[in-house]
Amino acid sequence: MKPVPFARWGLGLERPLVIAGPCSAESRDQVLDTARAIVQRAPQVRVFRAGAWKPRTRPGGFEGVGDDALAWLAEVKAQTGLLTMTEVATPAHVEAALLAGVDMLWIGARTTPNPFSVQAIADALRGTDIPVFVKNPLNPDLQLWVGAMERLFDAGLGRVAAVHRGFHWYERSPYRNHPMWEIPVRLKATFPELELIGDPSHIAGERTLLPGLAQQALDLNFSGLMIETHRAPDEARSDAAQQVTPEALGRLLGELAWRSASAGPGLRDELQEHRNLIDRLDEEIIRKLGTRMEVAERIGLFKQAHNIAILQPERWRRIMDAAHVLGREQGLSRHFVQALMDAVHDESIRRQTQVWERNREGGPVPDEGKK
Repeated sequence: MKPVPFARWGLGLERPLVIAGPCSAESRDQVLDTARAIVQRAPQVRVFRAGAWKPRTRPGGFEGVGDDALAWLAEVKAQTGLLTMTEVATPAHVEAALLAGVDMLWIGARTTPNPFSVQAIADALRGTDIPVFVKNPLNPDLQLWVGAMERLFDAGLGRVAAVHRGFHWYERSPYRNHPMWEIPVRLKATFPELELIGDPSHIAGERTLLPGLAQQALDLNFSGLMIETHRAPDEARSDAAQQVTPEALGRLLGELAWRSASAGPGLRDELQEHRNLIDRLDEEIIRKLGTRMEVAERIGLFKQAHNIAILQPERWRRIMDAAHVLGREQGLSRHFVQALMDAVHDESIRRQTQVWERNREGGPVPDEGKK
């Protein structure tokens, strides 16, 4: 199986899809009051979300009310017409949610990186076609994210979407989870038909940061948003700081610029001109990198002839310092410059090592990328 777009889900969904609701289902009144207010204040919302089972980092915290919440979600659907959604982490969760008539499921960031757990969920879902949203793993590992969805595809599920909720990162950041937008962009390149939802609540960790993050997701052509919404956020039993009221949600959604997925006929010629320029610049970058690697090989031969070690840390530190200064002048982020130059350095070391091996063995060494 492969992912299919919302238009083929058979649920009346369309882009942009807006999902909202509390982090946790805490009580029947809290769930129903929040859902009713969302319908009144944020009519763009199509799906109501609430966690029945809440995985916590350490025991002792609020871990959800369990199966009771599923009955409340059924009431939400009956009273408001909103589709419903909850998180599952075990086959027992899947069975209970299916029995209760929950419309959609999501797999959380703590479950996604565990192949055993995802496979157990996929096996429990085999033979069904319920929509499943897969949140990215806590760590920035694209293959774990892809692998989780592939297990669902292999179980025969096609209505699968991805949710970008950011990644734990060791560097200081204003966000709870670093967005690292390049990873969901690479995911979309791998699966062009995959619907990708932004979860600015978990990226931000703080409600005042939501507008900018939500807009950035839409600017990157995400298929929609999942925003945690609570009738009284400051009283929430989990993730209080990142939740908003239904009223605030309505204002936020009303202020966002909703982007078209593609350019209309009148804009295509101008857009194509810009794209052609990008293509030429990309070609020039690749050619210059090829020339740089040829120079790196000559440097490698010089080092070998004069018994000089390939790795020169002090030299590399000077290069990086200069690159960061130049990058800042050009408006490039420090993270981008670091990642780019690290990749260039790794390839330079590989090429110099290859030259040394070729000289020692008296013949060509197969390129690693062609093995």
